[in-house]
This record gives sequence, structure tokens and C-alpha cells, in this order.
Amino acid sequence: MQAAKGEVGTVSAKERRHQGILEAMRGAGSATVSELGQRLGVAEMTIRRDLELLEADGVLKRFHGGARLVFGSSYEPPFLLREKTNTEQKHAIGRHIATMINDGDTIILDGGSTGLAVAEALEDHQLTVCALSLRVAWTLTKFPSINLLMPPGSVRQGELSLTGTDTVDYLRELHFDTYIMTASAVTVAEGFMEWNQADAAVKKAASAAASTTIAGIDSSKFDRTAFVKICPITTPSAIVTDSGVPASFQTQAEGLIKDLVLTD
Repeated sequence: MQAAKGEVGTVSAKERRHQGILEAMRGAGSATVSELGQRLGVAEMTIRRDLELLEADGVLKRFHGGARLVFGSSYEPPFLLREKTNTEQKHAIGRHIATMINDGDTIILDGGSTGLAVAEALEDHQLTVCALSLRVAWTLTKFPSINLLMPPGSVRQGELSLTGTDTVDYLRELHFDTYIMTASAVTVAEGFMEWNQADAAVKKAASAAASTTIAGIDSSKFDRTAFVKICPITTPSAIVTDSGVPASFQTQAEGLIKDLVLTD
């Protein structure tokens, strides 16, 4: 296991508050304006404005004096919510993964908020990238040195990931150097997991199509479970995460994981 330091990305005060609000609500699923104001050290009027913006994004529902998250613990959180949580950690993960990729490599890049952070870190690389998400693909179109491949398939609403038999068959016909995998949950016993069966099928095909799999997953996903298994904990050549990984996970995974990289 190794630790790697990465520079902190630029996050506005409003973004920090939004992340703080969502982190505060994650456990109980709801919070009052007063509780959030005290926790974040800002005026209740500011919290009310923040809650109004987050409600417009569809990640929470306001009620008199507070708000609640719009999803339960057994459902996949929407992309807009995941995009606003652990932002700095995900960008640090993305920057470190970018250092593990060599110019000239062929890679498959997952979607999700962490996959998007990796895509943003590839600006100065000369690569062939097969993007498994429209969001990731759009980011990569801005970088002239990236040769972008887009597999056929159906687009999942909300996630904008590419899924279906056409996507899986496309990956089976090609071979890549590296697959950069994201996941919704991971435990030592169950391995990496996803909420959606169609996404999980594509991830399995992508891992089979690459010589090496690198997992990029922030610490909030550890010791959690989701609906569909992707692969065992031993599959990736490296797991790049942040320093918030539970100590219990690190203890249980000792000797099983090839390389656990903590980015801060």
C-alpha cells in the first residue's frame, strides 16, 4: 500500500457547502436548516438558498424547516448528487490515475462522477480512449491529443452511460491496455458492485477486454454493498482511492489487494 499526495482542486465556497449539506444528510436522510447552519457555520438564510438550489438539481426535497434526500439507502443515488459529494477526493483520484497511464496507451474509461474526474485529468495525454459515457466522451472531445472511440449501445437516462448487447459485443472484439473502472460499492467479501445490471455487464466486458484494470473509487463506497457484482477485490492491479478508506477494510484486504493507493 502506498500514499500519494495530490494538489487540491479548486472548489468554491458554495460547492463546499453543498457537499457539506449532502454529507450531513447521508446518515439520517434528512436535516433541519438549523442543524445544517450550525454544522457548516453559516446563516440559515444561506442554507435555505442552498437547499433551494439542491432541490432544483433533484437531489433533495425541502420541507418546512429542513430537507430530506430523495433516494433511499437501497437505491442508486442520482448522478447530480454523486457529482457534488467527495469532489476534491475524486479529482485527486483522477489526477493520480492519469500519472499511471502512458502516452500511446489504449484505454477504456468508465462513466460516473469519478470517471469524469479521470477524463478531466487526461488533457495533456496522447491516448486512444474508449468512453463508456456521453459525459466522459464530451469532456474528451475538448482534448485534441485524445483519439476518442465511442461504442454503440443504448444510453441510460440520467447516467448517460452506454449499455446493452451492442456495447458488450463491441468491447469483446477489441483489446485495450487498461480499463479504468469505477464502482458504486466495494467490500472485501463481495468485491466491486454496481446498482444497475446493464452497467455491470458492460464493466465486466471492459475488464475482460483489457490487459490491466485500475479501479478509481472514493472512500465513501468502501464497506458498502450494491445490487450486482462486477468482479472480485483481487481483479484490479491497483485501487486508487483517498485516505478516508475504513481501517477495517484495509486490515481485511491486506495481502489480497495488489496495490492500494491513497491520494491524500
